[in-house]
Amino acid sequence: MKHHNNKHKGHKGKQSKSARLNITMFGFHAVAEAWLNPKRHIHALFITESAMFGFEDTIKKANAAGLKRPSPQIIDKTALDNATPPGTVHQGIALSAQNLEDFDIRDIIAKTFNDDRTVLIMLDQVTDPHNVGAILRSASVFGASALIMQDKHAPDLGGILAKTACGAVEHVPIIYETNLTRCLETLQKEGYFAVGLDERGEKEMEELPKYNKLVLVMGAEGDGMRRLVREQCDILARLPVTGAIPCLNVSNAAAVALYTVRKA
Repeated sequence: MKHHNNKHKGHKGKQSKSARLNITMFGFHAVAEAWLNPKRHIHALFITESAMFGFEDTIKKANAAGLKRPSPQIIDKTALDNATPPGTVHQGIALSAQNLEDFDIRDIIAKTFNDDRTVLIMLDQVTDPHNVGAILRSASVFGASALIMQDKHAPDLGGILAKTACGAVEHVPIIYETNLTRCLETLQKEGYFAVGLDERGEKEMEELPKYNKLVLVMGAEGDGMRRLVREQCDILARLPVTGAIPCLNVSNAAAVALYTVRKA
């Protein structure tokens, strides 16, 4: 594994207008999962009195597990409003925490070497934090082993992405690669079958055979996958849509695709 200092890789979130508050992530589920993650070093918990009642069970679980955690700092809602982006639904709770370690593609290959079934997700130019957060949540629900994104333009893993992911940031390893085509080549040499999700795909997802090692490749809405990434895929597949609208939002498509390959 390796550490990175690039701005989009840290869980830095939005900087506070107050020097006292350095917000990394916010929202109940995101904060609770980080609080219970032994690999996450936490500097401070900022919480309102009303939110503290709902968070007490999480604190008890962390204490029972022997996790070293700072004492909560009770603050008012206005202070959190001022320390987060306008309109943020922070639910009265926020953290200042250290970045998690990044994973390398070789780490995941080694980690999953003996697994009976491995599914990875690769995102090509998907940069909206709401979409990436929702995809991470689906990846966690359906048991994907990692999420791969291009190093360039990748969204910050804190803030709204972490809140949308509802704690999945703590459970799904995230890999940053400079060149996604080369990453696919590496995976294919290790026995992975690369399926590019494309509405013009030659087969439907349900028609594909079951693969022990699979990487689902998804592109940004509108532009889709870039040409070299698309050409590197072993096959292009589509979802079985029948309605008037021929395609789904990328995060919804990821959920359907993950469900489809899981039940295959």
